Amino acid sequence: MVKMNRLMAAMAVAGLAMPFAAHATDGMFSSGYGMTANGMGGAATAMAEDAFGGANNPASMAFVGNRLDLGASLFSPRRSASVYQGTPSAYSESSDANYFIIPEFGYNHMVTKDVALGVSMYGNGGMNTDFAPMANGYNFFGGKGNLGVNLIQMIVAPTASWKINDNNSIGIAPLLAYQQFTAQGLSGFTGFSSNPTHMTNTGTDSATGVGVRVGYMGKITPTLTFGAQYASKITMSKMSDYSGLFANQGELDMPENYSVGLAWKTTKDLTLALDYQEINYSGVAAIGDSSSVPLPFGATNGPGFGWQDIGVWKLGAEYKYNDNWTLRAGWNHCDNPVTASNVQLNVLAPGVIEDHITLGGSYTTASGNEWTFAYIHAFQNSLSGAGTAYPGGVPTPYGTDTIRMYQDTVGIEYTWKL
Repeated sequence: MVKMNRLMAAMAVAGLAMPFAAHATDGMFSSGYGMTANGMGGAATAMAEDAFGGANNPASMAFVGNRLDLGASLFSPRRSASVYQGTPSAYSESSDANYFIIPEFGYNHMVTKDVALGVSMYGNGGMNTDFAPMANGYNFFGGKGNLGVNLIQMIVAPTASWKINDNNSIGIAPLLAYQQFTAQGLSGFTGFSSNPTHMTNTGTDSATGVGVRVGYMGKITPTLTFGAQYASKITMSKMSDYSGLFANQGELDMPENYSVGLAWKTTKDLTLALDYQEINYSGVAAIGDSSSVPLPFGATNGPGFGWQDIGVWKLGAEYKYNDNWTLRAGWNHCDNPVTASNVQLNVLAPGVIEDHITLGGSYTTASGNEWTFAYIHAFQNSLSGAGTAYPGGVPTPYGTDTIRMYQDTVGIEYTWKL
């Protein structure tokens, strides 16, 4: 009963905090899920060390034992945008939305020595911006007042995993998703919308959806482990309040992705992990369609943010320093999903980060429980493209637009061994 009360309390805390989630480093995906993965550049497809298999690889849950992981991160993305028409800058502004709390929760229970049931809760998002207007009251897009969007995504992933034998496992995790979205300051674009009254400043709308993640994990040798996972596109219900913004009358699905990974225990104390991940943004019209599609916003196959599919490399190292301390470090590199021809619209979501370094560690207490911490720095990157003005509602080339971003994240997690 004590363990069940602890589990319910932890889920309640995570559920109440999750609406503040807004995390993005590899495009709109986090570079890693769980503090162990965050300390290792996100490399987790072939690792079995925590209860975040629903986010990383559900097959790993068969090897992690009984545990409850509860943590939170402070995420600080710094975004700015400029338009240049000769020298000096015609307009330059930084987003005022700079700090977000990212909670996380994982639970795993070994039903038998070969079967595990659990749940992972994690957040995505990151299209969170708030740009103040110029002195004349107009913003970067020619609308009145502040310009920005807020996207929050929560995924609850129940997991089931089975050991086929001592060295191999498979797993499955239904992905139950909830998202909220708000946009403001886009009135300068309403003349290009299929539903102008449902494009901007309509408050917060929400959507739900379902997908699935499947995974495999196998020990190739006593020191080398291979992992693979595939997550389908999460098909979301439409957000009617923004049917004049997102393609297909308010449809914003979550893209499919897959990854493969290796974990090599080079010595009894040192493990190296390497993942490669593909994220298919082009499969979601509102994200992948070009912003210059000759159709109004909100139309079937209408304009989107123009994000391309990306590949992500994740490299991590874990060193068991002594019986109490385990140290971690990592590197994460992803392609830039934003292309130069789509820079202007991506002022709203400048997901241009490419490189991250990470540090982390765990401390095992006398009771056998653990404190785990992680730090991520995403190096500043920028992208420029031709700008457009809309005098009298007519698209007219105007200067050069530039978007920039860098990020810092620090997090801590506590683990109960049950």
